[in-house]
Amino acid sequence: MGKLQGKVAVITGGTARIGLAAAKLLVTEGAYVFITARHQKELDDAAKEIGDNVCGVQGDVANLADLDRLYDTVKDKGRIDIVFANAGVGEFAPLEAVTEEHFDKIFNTNVKGALFTVQKALPILNDGGSIILTDSVASAKGTPAFAVYGASKAAIRNFVRGWTGELKHRRIRSNVLSPGPIATPLTAAQPQEAVEKIVSTIPMGRVGEPDEVAKAALFLASDDSSFVTGIRCQGRPCRLLGRAWGYHAMMYGSLSPGDLPGTRARPTRVAWPVDRFTRYAKGAGAVNRPVMSA
Repeated sequence: MGKLQGKVAVITGGTARIGLAAAKLLVTEGAYVFITARHQKELDDAAKEIGDNVCGVQGDVANLADLDRLYDTVKDKGRIDIVFANAGVGEFAPLEAVTEEHFDKIFNTNVKGALFTVQKALPILNDGGSIILTDSVASAKGTPAFAVYGASKAAIRNFVRGWTGELKHRRIRSNVLSPGPIATPLTAAQPQEAVEKIVSTIPMGRVGEPDEVAKAALFLASDDSSFVTGIRCQGRPCRLLGRAWGYHAMMYGSLSPGDLPGTRARPTRVAWPVDRFTRYAKGAGAVNRPVMSA
């Protein structure tokens, strides 16, 4: 029996790259999946590739009427268990070339679309369900000519921080997938010199594949992550020990201590080097508890 047997999932931007890879994997694990895209042909092609237990719904996540129509269709299956707000768009534009059109295109899809995809799912999302948003390392790393995109993804991270507390009474988990460089058209659109520079910083010596990110999405969608909420799951090699990250997620079930109402704020730091991870926040009342923030 698959990890998602009998579950129902909605994946926006589910016809290509990370979204398509996730849809295929979730179906393989037993879920029934609704996928969305703006163009019907892309939906038809993706549904054919995925096979059974999939339904394509045409629409634009930035259009609230399209989202209403999506969930009207989803209601035919009853309630849902997983919302993967994955639809996103990115374009390069240096500061002096940023236009209102460029800004609106990115923020309407990446921010507005993600927010209302989740909001409109809430009435039919089962208690104990899973919300997954797609972030990017661009949200934390300044990249020339990519600041608008990075800012839109930083907003995604903050959504999850807030929703973790807001939805705790329903035991709904909210988490962020934050891929590093992945083999997508957006990566391919960068100058070859830039791609080579990025790859040189990655211990594996290559960019990631959509299938690898899909496996992280499966973890966050399944009961394997039943005590994990509010985290930013970074899909890039770094100096942080995986076991230490897992310890933090399992101990606190949240992004960082102090993020949830009623908990004490403790000093945190992003991506601590391993040799500093065991530093303790004694000054804030914590006793022998390593802390970290994403």
